[in-house]
Amino acid sequence: MRSVIVLSLTFSLGLLGGCDRQSPSAPQAAQAGGTEPIGNVDIGKAGSAMPTQSFLDPQDRPVTLARFRGKPVMVNLWATWCAPCVREMPALDTLAGREKDRFAVVTISQDMKGRSVVSPYFARGNFTHLQPWLDEKNDLMFALGTDTLPTTIFYDAQGKELWRVTGAMDWSGERARTLIDGALNPPG
Repeated sequence: MRSVIVLSLTFSLGLLGGCDRQSPSAPQAAQAGGTEPIGNVDIGKAGSAMPTQSFLDPQDRPVTLARFRGKPVMVNLWATWCAPCVREMPALDTLAGREKDRFAVVTISQDMKGRSVVSPYFARGNFTHLQPWLDEKNDLMFALGTDTLPTTIFYDAQGKELWRVTGAMDWSGERARTLIDGALNPPG
């Protein structure tokens, strides 16, 4: 009985912040008390190095996150079937354009159907600053120890994690600005 309760709680908590990796049709929890998405900010892995798993760049060439070393990078794991992920994309596109001189925004699709679903989504979205990166095998999700989409991780220029957000975030909101400014302008 205890294991059933633990599994039920784990499943329920996963739905609060985002989509379950294995359940594209999972219902999405409503945000309590307002319209701004409230993802969970976690600094527990701060200082961890970028994973070394490869994924595909927009030209279908294998790359790793090391490609972005030398400049801070915000990595967003998402999928076309994940409603909170889809809601974030326009704000991430705006953020990528506004902040291109300070850091890169890299949105990496976890769709197992790859380009066949991501390319049409990008065409409909008319994104001008985001690129369609792919991780069809979900290697980054496993390496990063997350099973929730969206998951967004901010790395410094040396490739060290500063923070992560599991679940949706209003990337145009005050909370996101505070997180990003804190990452780019650390105290001391």
